[in-house]
Amino acid sequence: MTTTVLKTIVTIAYIIICISLVIVVLMQEGKTSGLGAMSGAADSYWTKNKGRSSEGMLVKITRVLAILFVVLSVVLCTNWLG
Repeated sequence: MTTTVLKTIVTIAYIIICISLVIVVLMQEGKTSGLGAMSGAADSYWTKNKGRSSEGMLVKITRVLAILFVVLSVVLCTNWLG
């Protein structure tokens, strides 16, 4: 009985993480900034301090969600929960 409840909770968490991961990835900007990136004009104060901005926070959140996604995928695919 408890393994069924635990598996249900992990499955719900997995679905929430999947949806969150898609949303966070879609919120991120592209790596190139148009034609200015080709000429080197994109190397500005904004790009040097991107890790401290909201874009940097989105990258960190994406990494955490991706790790949780992989871990829960392995847990759900194996019979660790019974």
